[in-house]
Amino acid sequence: MIEDDIINHTYEIDDQVMSTTAFAKTFQINPATAVKGINLLVEEGILFKRRGLGMFVAEGAVEKILKKRRDSFYSQYVQKMLNEAKKINLTTDDVIELIKNGKRSE
Repeated sequence: MIEDDIINHTYEIDDQVMSTTAFAKTFQINPATAVKGINLLVEEGILFKRRGLGMFVAEGAVEKILKKRRDSFYSQYVQKMLNEAKKINLTTDDVIELIKNGKRSE
């Protein structure tokens, strides 16, 4: 959710995000789970901590999120689609045409 809010510009660079306590209460999750999720974003350089103040959106967060999601999109969807296309004798150009034109009834 935080990543979505960052790429949709709900949060801008240097904006403070909801505290882990607030996340835990809002989404009725274990506070340790909220802390773990926030810490993952810190490790990825998407958020940074200001001691005593909370977590804030890091410079370059949008680009990091988009790169991560594009890489994931490729491996989860595109690569699988191309593998299936190969099995049914579709070329990459055939797949591109299908995407451009949508599926047409014949």
